Amino acid sequence: MTTAVFEERVDPGRAASVLLSLATHGLLVAVLVFGVRWQNKVPDSISVELWEAPRAAPVVEPPKAVEPPKPVVEAPKPEPKIEKPDIVEKAPPPKKAEIKQLPKPEPKPAPLKPRVDEQQKRMQEQLAREQNAMAADRERDRLREQLARESTQASAKAMADWMAKVRGKIRDNVVLPQGVAGNPETEFDVVLLPDGSVVERALKLRKSSGHAALDEAIERAILKSSPLPKPDGKEALPRTFVLRYRPLDPL
Repeated sequence: MTTAVFEERVDPGRAASVLLSLATHGLLVAVLVFGVRWQNKVPDSISVELWEAPRAAPVVEPPKAVEPPKPVVEAPKPEPKIEKPDIVEKAPPPKKAEIKQLPKPEPKPAPLKPRVDEQQKRMQEQLAREQNAMAADRERDRLREQLARESTQASAKAMADWMAKVRGKIRDNVVLPQGVAGNPETEFDVVLLPDGSVVERALKLRKSSGHAALDEAIERAILKSSPLPKPDGKEALPRTFVLRYRPLDPL
């Protein structure tokens, strides 16, 4: 086994460290010494003289005499009072109510009528004229319709009366054939001349009664009744018309 031999080496910075430590401690001791001496210096004294007048002696007042307390005297008790009964006095009769005349109400002034603007007044007048004109037009239309209706009714009545006269004249000339049952209706288209004569070639059967003998008998009667009677009034004689005829109808 080999034993290792180590040689002791000298540290080259040891001497410098020792010197630095000694210098630092010396500096610290010097600071402490000079600092203590600077704090122990005696401050300079200052003398001050005070000038003030002496205060006046306080004035002592003599003590006041204390009065002895007064004896308490009790007040005499009041004697009880005897209450007298109340005497009810009769109330005086009521006086007649005095009628006070109320002041007459002053008449109120009549309300002032608002002044109507001239333009508004003209508009109202124009509106009234238009309304009157419309009412007049309606009245004229009503009268015109009434006259037309009356004229139509009169014409219809005159035509009905004229047709009754025509059928009456034709009936007088009809010879009914045998074997006709009921009251069948026959229609003919009739054309007239201004004097009421029947145009024979224009006479046509429009609707048959179902009996050829009856249709022929009515056609002969129409031609035999020519000229037909004219209307009684101012109605014009029709140029064409449809003749409906039933042998048993009343005139």
